[in-house]
Amino acid sequence: MSGHRQSKKRRHLTWGVAGVAVVAGAGIAAQTSTAATTWPAQRTYTGRAFDTCAAPSLSAMKAWHTGFYGAAAVYVGGKNRGCSQPNLTASWVKSVSTVGWKLIPIYVGAQPPCQTGSSPEKITASTAASLGASDAADAVAKASALGMKAGSPVYLDMESYDITNKACNDAVLTYVRAFDKALHAKTYRAGYYGFTSSSAKAIANATDKTDLPGNMWYALWDKQNTTTADWPFGATQFTNHSRGHQYMVNSKESRGGYTITVDRDAWDAPVAITG
Repeated sequence: MSGHRQSKKRRHLTWGVAGVAVVAGAGIAAQTSTAATTWPAQRTYTGRAFDTCAAPSLSAMKAWHTGFYGAAAVYVGGKNRGCSQPNLTASWVKSVSTVGWKLIPIYVGAQPPCQTGSSPEKITASTAASLGASDAADAVAKASALGMKAGSPVYLDMESYDITNKACNDAVLTYVRAFDKALHAKTYRAGYYGFTSSSAKAIANATDKTDLPGNMWYALWDKQNTTTADWPFGATQFTNHSRGHQYMVNSKESRGGYTITVDRDAWDAPVAITG
């Protein structure tokens, strides 16, 4: 994921320290701010997924629908999104969903104030709450415009940072809570992409779980297609179809005459509700 905004070398420096089933009705487990009283049934996908910077063409998606992957992550928005998305339209979402793909919406929101490197949008202590709320409103608007309905998840992409920097970590948690609370108010589920050594760890280890995401997509590049065997946090955390695992990055693969460099993911978590 981070490589979609950073070089491969940068990814490893910042991090460095199967069958298919679709399940409806898993609800809103582990999310503490429900805002709405009635939630659409969760759409869950279990199996292999991939993420890549720019949504592939419809022709490529048709060629790639061979059974190896069943879901694809797409970058729906965010000022820190690394690629333009010429293919990502409501028509594309409808068409690939008809083919049989499940979609995982990602939003690259504001990044930590102590994060190395530059980002077009960064969190500050004074703007964390307002920025989280406004970014969530944008994420919902973008997802909805693509045909991803209420009840869908939005996975907030938070890159690696120094979680031992208390001021920085506090600002990130404030931002994430505001983002998630605003998502819930619009009846969208809250997900989170982060690194097991930093950004994901900060969420998993937070003492106060209020308004933190109920679905964790963890980056751990150990090449293990699992969401359980290498789960690095408490065994009772993010259960009930709430985990995704990015286990391999920069995998150049060809299917049906189309070659795409992707990151591989093991998935057992919510996907977008479309159609």
